[in-house]
Amino acid sequence: MAKVDRRIQKTQEALKNAILELMAQKNLDDITIQDLSDRANVSRGTIYLHYADKFDLLDKLIESHINELRRLCESASDLDLVSATLIWAEYFESNYPFFSMMLASKGAPYFRNRFLDYLVEELRSGVDVTKGKNQGLLEDVLVQFIASAQLGVVEWWFTHARPVTHQVLAEQLGTLLERNI
Repeated sequence: MAKVDRRIQKTQEALKNAILELMAQKNLDDITIQDLSDRANVSRGTIYLHYADKFDLLDKLIESHINELRRLCESASDLDLVSATLIWAEYFESNYPFFSMMLASKGAPYFRNRFLDYLVEELRSGVDVTKGKNQGLLEDVLVQFIASAQLGVVEWWFTHARPVTHQVLAEQLGTLLERNI
């Protein structure tokens, strides 16, 4: 994998921070490239060197977090669900500004759908409808139910400004997942 120039990394990081800061103030549709340019302290041309438009910038930001969650999930595949969920909860905690903006506000419904799709994809291989308490259920229904519930709990945690620690969230959510998978 080619090493990315530190100047490029700094510019992209400034732009990612700028879009989150601006989304805290106004709707994505109302954010202009000039707003991003001013906030990130880069020229408009620099933005277009890295991203097609503000939607591409947001999409790349979302994709980077989804990919990191995917990587964390793969690294935790041999753990029990409570321990694996703790890894996720720690990631949510350390990236609180991003996730709270994406889930607690109505600023990016697109993220919610992408996150739900990701959860469905991850859960599909973990459910078994051929035996046990889920025997006879339709796999699609079960996966949608569990993914929607998991997303709902995470949204609740962000919309209520972390009413419990991320450790408690992980323990509770992991236990609920163990009971249903």
